[in-house]
Amino acid sequence: MSLLQVGKILELFYSTNNGRVNTTELTLDDKGVVEDKYYNKNIERSVLITSLDSYKLASQNGIDAPYSTLGENILTDYNPYHLKPGAQLIIGDLILEISQNCTLCKSLAKVDAKLPKLLKDDRGIFAKIISSGAIHKGDNIYLLDK
Repeated sequence: MSLLQVGKILELFYSTNNGRVNTTELTLDDKGVVEDKYYNKNIERSVLITSLDSYKLASQNGIDAPYSTLGENILTDYNPYHLKPGAQLIIGDLILEISQNCTLCKSLAKVDAKLPKLLKDDRGIFAKIISSGAIHKGDNIYLLDK
């Protein structure tokens, strides 16, 4: 097994009942993102990772979508959408395992009616936590090459 550096964390977010919070650090454990309103709800969908490419695609189609609009916990400069379930990303002590592609979300239509269809396969990817830890804005992301 080897590690391949694939990108960096650009932004981190969590959801509260009062909206989205941008932060410089997230703590994650086997139940999800600590402090997130979806904590311990669905382990297979504990963390949403989104690529900067999704926001670029929206922008290229005339849609203004500020970061966190897509509901991501982790915004990266790496596009992980090609990764298959079971692939693992390592960030610091944290190990994330890709569980599924992000599903179409009708709430994106509140931003722009075209956004749900446009990002159908490019909104993000869900992961579950294999090894707990804290991650920080600017951390490197590694792909575990099995």
